[in-house]
Amino acid sequence: MSGQVFPAVVAILFGAVVGLILFVPVVAVSYRRRGRLSVGRVGFWAASLVYFLAIWSYTLLPLPASDDYRCSGAVLSLAPTVDDVVGAFADGSPLTDVRLLQVVFNVLLFVPLGFLIRVVARRGVLVGTLAGFVLSLIIETTQLTGVWGIFPCGYRLFDVGDLLTNTLGALVGSVLGLLVPARLRGVEKATDAGAPRPVTRGRRLLGVVCDLLGTAVLAGAAGTTVQLFLQYALRRSDLVSDGVIADIASGWVPIAVWLAVVLVTGRTVGDLCVELRYEGGRLAEPLARALRFLGGIGGYLVLGELGAAGGILVGLFVLTWLVLAFATPAARGLPGVLSGRRLVDARSSDSADH
Repeated sequence: MSGQVFPAVVAILFGAVVGLILFVPVVAVSYRRRGRLSVGRVGFWAASLVYFLAIWSYTLLPLPASDDYRCSGAVLSLAPTVDDVVGAFADGSPLTDVRLLQVVFNVLLFVPLGFLIRVVARRGVLVGTLAGFVLSLIIETTQLTGVWGIFPCGYRLFDVGDLLTNTLGALVGSVLGLLVPARLRGVEKATDAGAPRPVTRGRRLLGVVCDLLGTAVLAGAAGTTVQLFLQYALRRSDLVSDGVIADIASGWVPIAVWLAVVLVTGRTVGDLCVELRYEGGRLAEPLARALRFLGGIGGYLVLGELGAAGGILVGLFVLTWLVLAFATPAARGLPGVLSGRRLVDARSSDSADH
């Protein structure tokens, strides 16, 4: 049992990491295509991630152990599937017959795929059905080839009956997706997506979340890249085990990248994602942008690199930031106070020339 649980846990953790990595792009795309990020859209995207993770886990896990590995063949005829269905009804107990339940489950397994493609990706029934066929074919082929040669032969049965029932499930899901109202699918007019919207505290906090997640992902990528470079390019295992260089990279690379983005655009990555901008004020543009950086994610990251003393300073910084975020108009917060600027929708006419 433990051998089956461990891969599932790994799969769940991997899915969580993928979800965090994709969060920032999803927010950015949603604001540009629909002008906002709704709770429903987040739910649909989260459901998509969970679903594909479940598909991967169900079809490929658990991987075979060396002591119990055995090859499986291939069923290239639909006759066994048809016989299972006919036999279940002929025996007079289809609702409890394992053969029929297996066929029904294969159909139901791909219903969410067709539904999500229709609702989330906003594609038609034909695309949803073809996507089900292609995904099922990839899964069956992966099983047939022993995960594309990783194992000496297929450890699960290739079955064209599964291919048919999976495709049928995607078709059913696509048709069901037609029942979801357009407003819940996020369908808006093109002019609506580019129209200015109110600057709310929730929207401001969403931008902050994008900055925090974005810098965290970049920090992990920078540290890992440095470790791999030291290990395999320079052959310096001593520097890898020490970890100092990787720590420096993971700490300062996000700071450098986010500072460059702010100095060039006047906005952090989070601001860009949720279409917000700081503007106005009497300070020179470069100074105002630098202060905007230090009053937000920049100050948080820099203080975090100051060692033990930085922990207390980070706590005070976060407390000050939260107080000003709720105490200042339109959540302009600490960045707005330091730079002397107001926070506006980047799509408004007032900010079009900035």
